[in-house]
Amino acid sequence: MTAYFIQAFIYLSAAVIAVPLAKRLGLGSVLGYLIAGVVIGPIAGLVGSETNTLQHFAEFGVVMMLFLVGLELEPRMLWDMRHKLMGLGGLQVALSTFVVMGIALTFGLTWTVALTVGMIFSLSSTAIVLQTFNEKNLTKTEGGKNAFSVLLFQDIAVIPMLAFIPLLALPELIEKAQSAAATAAEHHDEMSLVAGLPGWAYGIVVLLAIASVVVGGNYLSRPLFRYVASSNLREIFTATALMLVIGIAALMSLVGLSPALGTFLAGVVLANSEFRHELESVIEPFKGLLLGLFFITVGAGIDFTVLASNIGPVMAITLAVMLIKALVLLLLAMIFKIKNSDRWLFALSLAQAGEFGFVLLSYTVQNHVIPVDLAQMLSLVVAISMFLTPGLFIFYDKVILPRYEQSENTRDPDTIDEKGTVIIAGVGRFGQVVNRLLVTNGFKTVVLDHEAQQVENLRKIKTKSYYGDATQPDLLHTAGIAEAKMLVIAIDNPDRAVELTEYIKHTYPNVIVLARAFDRSNLYRLRKAGADFMVSETFHSALQLGKHALTKLGVHPFKAEQQRAIFFETEMTHKDTLYESWKMFAEDDKHLVHYRDMFIQLEETLSAAMKDERYRSFSKMERGWTPPPKDNHTVFSKSESDEVET
Repeated sequence: MTAYFIQAFIYLSAAVIAVPLAKRLGLGSVLGYLIAGVVIGPIAGLVGSETNTLQHFAEFGVVMMLFLVGLELEPRMLWDMRHKLMGLGGLQVALSTFVVMGIALTFGLTWTVALTVGMIFSLSSTAIVLQTFNEKNLTKTEGGKNAFSVLLFQDIAVIPMLAFIPLLALPELIEKAQSAAATAAEHHDEMSLVAGLPGWAYGIVVLLAIASVVVGGNYLSRPLFRYVASSNLREIFTATALMLVIGIAALMSLVGLSPALGTFLAGVVLANSEFRHELESVIEPFKGLLLGLFFITVGAGIDFTVLASNIGPVMAITLAVMLIKALVLLLLAMIFKIKNSDRWLFALSLAQAGEFGFVLLSYTVQNHVIPVDLAQMLSLVVAISMFLTPGLFIFYDKVILPRYEQSENTRDPDTIDEKGTVIIAGVGRFGQVVNRLLVTNGFKTVVLDHEAQQVENLRKIKTKSYYGDATQPDLLHTAGIAEAKMLVIAIDNPDRAVELTEYIKHTYPNVIVLARAFDRSNLYRLRKAGADFMVSETFHSALQLGKHALTKLGVHPFKAEQQRAIFFETEMTHKDTLYESWKMFAEDDKHLVHYRDMFIQLEETLSAAMKDERYRSFSKMERGWTPPPKDNHTVFSKSESDEVET
């Protein structure tokens, strides 16, 4: 028992030390886990033969990950993805398989071994890619979404591969391992529901297993979760979620299918369940820990003896496989019109071999398709390619992405052939609303944005806009800032918004400047720079949502509106005092305590006002609805209309 405690301590200590360090260095958590495994395994020798056994246990992290991926998908979404799944994913697996097979044939491998090697290397690492996408916020990019489609098809493709590989068995390998095969068959009979069944019976059992997952997920899981939830014991719900995932994985294994695919299917079935978010929250910690353990075992399992004796061939095969897959992916990216940096993200992220490669290699040895010595070498190729993958993401971040951003930024500004009453700098989700409101009321606007793609998107919906950096004086002059009455600043960069405000108020003091603020501090900086009107981008929406939150919690709508109005009026009453305190703090840090105390006092005043019935009775909101000013072109001063947020 003591030995297990010591081994667990070694693995966890390696992760605790290496992963935060790798994250701090910008290497990502996956590379941190792999490095930790190499250090405690081949380098320090702190772990030994238990690594292979532990890796089989840690592979359950991949199973849990695919369950969580399935929870994020709905059947309708899968149907909508069918073209990318079958087209992009299917072509990637097929092309990669046959290109690798063709090269393997030229090196003298039999066609059965070459085909098997091609199938193994056609798969990529779902665990590494999705984990890295989540860490780097790349999941929603065009390259990320296409990569996910390919990974999803690859995970599904593992099933026919597992069914097809035994048909490629080599007679000479069977003869050399008859005793081992007998032992394996005996063990397989004890742990399988399909061993010895004829083909038609095997098919029926497999269909029944899949049907049980679908039907059980649709009709039995909800009553079960409601029953468990009624106990109000979170640990029992956690146990139920683990029971569900483990049970489905065991069922799939018993009928010879991929446990990962079975749990993925269960996740898709439960995607519309009201317990989906609770399932995600309880499974996520186990998934993260087991995935980390899996990556550590990959690093610890690298056999440096085999690697040292075959360093040349192993590295050559690894680089060749990654290059071939990257070229195939680039070709498909061009065919499917994946553009710019997304094309490179798509190709580089999927260039490695995957964790299912270990599963298939083990399966091929058991079924006498690939010799053991070749399987050991190919396992090193899979591990090293996974080890190199974080480096590909770093290459994308540091080399590829900056070049595309630079090429977009060096594009010459558009020729502005018109002038307007209002110039709008920045036309993202915020600036678009302002522009639409002004245009529909008959005001002429000139719209500027430094994102070329955003400008093109607006032109597609017949909103005239120009590419260019609105903070550049020459562009503003061309846009007619000298004749304009107003400048609306809605750019994303808070610092540049302040600089632009200062420039306009110094050079064109008669131009009215309306600015979007990122937060309270940015609002104060804009006010100090001379902006005529500022609005914190989330202030009104947050107040509105807060009011609806009160009503949904049982507060009468009229009272909820009163509370919203009191909040707004209290902020407006104290805005000047807070601003003056902030100015003192901005000039000298020693006034931080005073500014903090003023903010705490505001919170106390707000809380008292919410509870004061007399304040509520005489609130301005009680005066009822009043018509807007007759002069629709009135612009309120900053002393009248500042809006802030914490």
